[in-house]
Amino acid sequence: MSETKILPTWAEDLRKRYLRGESSMFILHGNVFDVILNDGKMLSLTEFLTDVLLKDSRENIIVYNLSSGARFPKKTENFSNWQEIAVETDKAKVLAMLERSIRLTDKTALILEYAEAIAPAGETSFQTDADRASIVTLHRWSFLPEIERGDNIIILISENIAELAPKIVSNPKVAVIEVPMPDFETRRQVASQTDSRLSAEDSNRYAEVTAGLKAVQIASILLPPPQAEEDLHDREAYILSLLGKGADAKERAHKLAALTSGMNRNEIKKLVAPDSQTVETQANPLERAKQEADKLIASRKREIIERECFGLVEFVTPEYGFEVVGGMEEVKKDLLVIADSIRKGTRSRVPMGILFTGPMGTGKTFVAETFAKECGLTTIKLKNFRSKWVGATEGNLEKILSVIKAIGQVIVIIDEGDRAFGNTDGDGDGGTSSRVIARIKEFMSDTSNRGRIMFLVMTNRPDKLDVDLKRAGRLDRKIPFLYSQTPEEVEMVAKALLRKNKIKTEVDLGKLREEFSTRLVGYSNADVEAVILMANDDAARESGDNASVEKEHFIRAASDYFPSRDIELLEYMELLAVFESSSRRFLPVKYAGMTAEELDLRLRDLRLRIGNRR
Repeated sequence: MSETKILPTWAEDLRKRYLRGESSMFILHGNVFDVILNDGKMLSLTEFLTDVLLKDSRENIIVYNLSSGARFPKKTENFSNWQEIAVETDKAKVLAMLERSIRLTDKTALILEYAEAIAPAGETSFQTDADRASIVTLHRWSFLPEIERGDNIIILISENIAELAPKIVSNPKVAVIEVPMPDFETRRQVASQTDSRLSAEDSNRYAEVTAGLKAVQIASILLPPPQAEEDLHDREAYILSLLGKGADAKERAHKLAALTSGMNRNEIKKLVAPDSQTVETQANPLERAKQEADKLIASRKREIIERECFGLVEFVTPEYGFEVVGGMEEVKKDLLVIADSIRKGTRSRVPMGILFTGPMGTGKTFVAETFAKECGLTTIKLKNFRSKWVGATEGNLEKILSVIKAIGQVIVIIDEGDRAFGNTDGDGDGGTSSRVIARIKEFMSDTSNRGRIMFLVMTNRPDKLDVDLKRAGRLDRKIPFLYSQTPEEVEMVAKALLRKNKIKTEVDLGKLREEFSTRLVGYSNADVEAVILMANDDAARESGDNASVEKEHFIRAASDYFPSRDIELLEYMELLAVFESSSRRFLPVKYAGMTAEELDLRLRDLRLRIGNRR
């Protein structure tokens, strides 16, 4: 492996570890199905290994996968049985012949693609004899003295390391190297190389907005369209300028552009609108390409990343900011400071994570999404990544975390955190929950993520979350969400909900305090919204869809609404939220003066009474 080549960081790491004699067997995992930039070319990982990294230093290079068998990008004349290996399809026989070859030859490189298919992870008792034999074979190779003496190297390629047999991954003689997602500089080079017309400023902008995408995906989005497509766009824009702004002008222009292929502009004008005086305008192809690329990046980034994560994450596009959040002034003030710090890049003032806790229906999810809107960051929601298959849950989590890290500048919303993280003792699931929580805690406490990746966890049962997960440095800020404690708070919530739902009314709710707001004290925000929508329905039934909601509708709805609730359980959840709060500023007067001992005593009493109710 030549020392003069400028190599990617992971390849340089592999080279140095090999030259130091740390290992002769390597696992490459992560972004292994992407292209790698080298000398103005975009190469697949295998091409990069065979044509760049290993080409000059290896006399024999073998590439093997279960589907296409073995091939030989480079070999010497004394490699006698290569034809026999190339035509063999049985995995066990191929591995046996490959072992013989690397024992008897020097300076040989063996690359095993899709290594997880050769030596899959899983419960040993459920694996086939062939799979168990393959795992033992690869494990044994790492200890063969002939490999090191012969200056040979073995490279296993697997996208998700959790799918590869743990016996191999945990082997101290095997070096594990992650191939990362493209960094800013790589993305910039891909953008400028894909479309040479881009300015340095445009390349930098695309490098910023394509964070989280692979180089091959960036190249496919920014690749200039063929000349025929450019001509089609030009004709369509020209025909549209001739047709004017009619109701069906765009549709007609699109059809006529296809029908007028090969015609010049004078011919098109004579056919479409011979008397038109429209001044001919020529659209800038580069500007049009940039506009198209911007649209594609916005739509495909979401599509690609959701697909990459197999539906394990969901992009959130918040519609509202804090303008539709009623009450909670101290909480909004605190969150606005955090949002402002994120926008300004003042990372030291941004918490690592935030915990929203409180009874159901208090608006935790809604406020989380409005906060994301205020921050202006990419927002994703973690879906259920647990699987019944052995090792799949850990693999899913690693995939999600790698995507989150690649995107950067992201808010990760985890709803019902107590269910998402599962139990902490791991009983009944083979220790999966404890491993998942340990990995999440490790990721959340990485200080390099401060100001770039923020976890926003929501739960109504913080007592079921791992204690270490809630400590400062992981979930620094703990914000309680409680039911409205005063008529004034109910009115602020109600006014915000009227704006959110665009309900037509001239009523001043402050003048209905006794008949409306006072009755709804202690109700959840969801209950208040249900009352308002009920009043709106009443008005529509009486006077039509566009009717304004009058005071009698609000009063009738407030007196008629009957919420379904477990009073003791809701009080328990509310007290848990108060107990977890990181600041007394967030608490209403009712709880602000309570001591920790008083809270604990009341919680113990309620816990005995409610048992395991949820």
